[in-house]
Amino acid sequence: MSKLTHSKPARSEPIVIDLSPIEFTQLPSPPLLIDVRSSLEYFTGHAPNARNLSLPRILMGLSLTQWFLPQWFRELSKEQPIATICLTAHHSPIAAKKLADAGFTTVYNITGGMIEWRRSGLKTTKVRFQAN
Repeated sequence: MSKLTHSKPARSEPIVIDLSPIEFTQLPSPPLLIDVRSSLEYFTGHAPNARNLSLPRILMGLSLTQWFLPQWFRELSKEQPIATICLTAHHSPIAAKKLADAGFTTVYNITGGMIEWRRSGLKTTKVRFQAN
């Protein structure tokens, strides 16, 4: 008698696509860029149009309660392409995987982080405060 085996369909792991800073800037339609550094690091200089959402807030907001996440993030569609960046690409892959695990369908990680961004000669922006 032959033994029947049933195989479960392979569960596809969420995919994170690595891009260099140059590759990111050459995309015809760049995704929303999330800088996962602290607010202080973000204020010292960030990629143009990057939104700041620190890695701890992402981890807490996607694991514990979404109230750790800002409203602009909670309102994002899971189909919204997202890219993550940090200082050296140690924290951004963690954030990118967490976002992919949370159901975001297109997630990129910027390799080399802001160090590589600057080394590549790409433009950065600083948040400017005005005195009242």
